[in-house]
Amino acid sequence: MFSPVALLGLAGVWVMMVGLGYSAMFWAVGYGSIAESVWVSGSSLLTLGFAPVNGWTQRLMAFSEATIGLGLIALLIAFLPSMYAAFSARERLVALLDVRAGTPPSPVVFLRRMWQVGGLERMERSWEDWEKWFADLQETHTSYPALNFFRSPHPYVSWLTAAGTVLDASAIYVSIVRSERNPQAEIMVRAGFLALRRICDLFGLEYDPDPAPGDPISITREEFDHMVDELEEAGLPIEANRDEAWDAFRGWRVNYDTTLLRLADFVMAPTAPWSSDRSPVSGSSPSQRRWRRARSQS
Repeated sequence: MFSPVALLGLAGVWVMMVGLGYSAMFWAVGYGSIAESVWVSGSSLLTLGFAPVNGWTQRLMAFSEATIGLGLIALLIAFLPSMYAAFSARERLVALLDVRAGTPPSPVVFLRRMWQVGGLERMERSWEDWEKWFADLQETHTSYPALNFFRSPHPYVSWLTAAGTVLDASAIYVSIVRSERNPQAEIMVRAGFLALRRICDLFGLEYDPDPAPGDPISITREEFDHMVDELEEAGLPIEANRDEAWDAFRGWRVNYDTTLLRLADFVMAPTAPWSSDRSPVSGSSPSQRRWRRARSQS
């Protein structure tokens, strides 16, 4: 409830701060006592006009405060619909991923289902849609930081775990599945990790801006081999050399591994494979881990 409560409370905080500031200004120019200054400030801010003012200085202050009050109302009228429009646009693809990747979303389930319905070779359009989604995400979630904390309507779905699932699915596809090279999938991964990095920059979350392909990631080789076994059992064409496939996958994952996990800790994303079910390589918050264990048990 943090994000909606904070957003609705923001209007009250704005009004209170403006009212207190002008109360101090009216008191400083000699309007009267502190209580009388608060009274005239509220009258001016809410454009009620029941408290008289005298002199040009006090009148100009009353006019300016009334202008700010009207501006706050206009700002809220435009601000809240813009927030909801950005939230709705973000959740559209997240909901579609729920159909393809399950709940919570999994890159293995995503690729396996697409293979079963014969859509694996026609995923270029999907990668293109998610590239545009990441571009919109970068713009909206840095312009409206509160959107990062707005949860999806479903308690076990999150924009962040959806982003991690799609990035992992694309990294798996280009490094493990035997098929023609798909540049759109690779471009989508780049769009994704750049968007996550910009959001981390906004909140001051640290990450390596230029990681080496051989740097450690949060996915272990055992998890990788288990994932490849699952895809192979489902019938997907898998690269014969797993060592090379592992190196290729690690080279893609390292670009977004730390940013994904730090943001998952920061926004307390619901548990999902390979994203919010683990901590950053360099450490994590014990309270976040306890919260995730409680969520998984419930």
